[in-house]
Amino acid sequence: MAGGPVSEQRLRDLVLLRRVRDRIDREYAQPLDVAALARGVHVSAGHLSREFKRAYGESPYAYLMTRRIERAMTLLRRGDLSVTEVCFAVGCGSLGTFSTRFTELVGMPPSAYREQAARGSAGIPPCLAKQVTRPVRNREARTSLPPLAWPT
Repeated sequence: MAGGPVSEQRLRDLVLLRRVRDRIDREYAQPLDVAALARGVHVSAGHLSREFKRAYGESPYAYLMTRRIERAMTLLRRGDLSVTEVCFAVGCGSLGTFSTRFTELVGMPPSAYREQAARGSAGIPPCLAKQVTRPVRNREARTSLPPLAWPT
């Protein structure tokens, strides 16, 4: 938006979009689709998709899948669940879709990530492991921060 004042309607729309995003963050493991999310804020699915993408740079579905993959990464790092168990625990109904989206966002299949995480995260506090291993969405640039140096 240009530097002018934001209309009251646009502010109301942004409040609704934030509610949708918060719902996705809270209920990522539940069966959610764009139509159900749109019904929750009393707009059409098409309108919700267009406005969500305008506000957040990605569709509601892409945002939902990113939340699911972030949670899956955490569960896979723990190492006590199989890839299939993780897939269903984060709300994905298809192992194929889960694996494809995981590979797109993380750069490797979930099984390879699980093996690598088991070897590579020993000694890293979980709060830092989450930050360092956060998936990068398509076309999203990595930050230019220097890599973390771990004392040896």
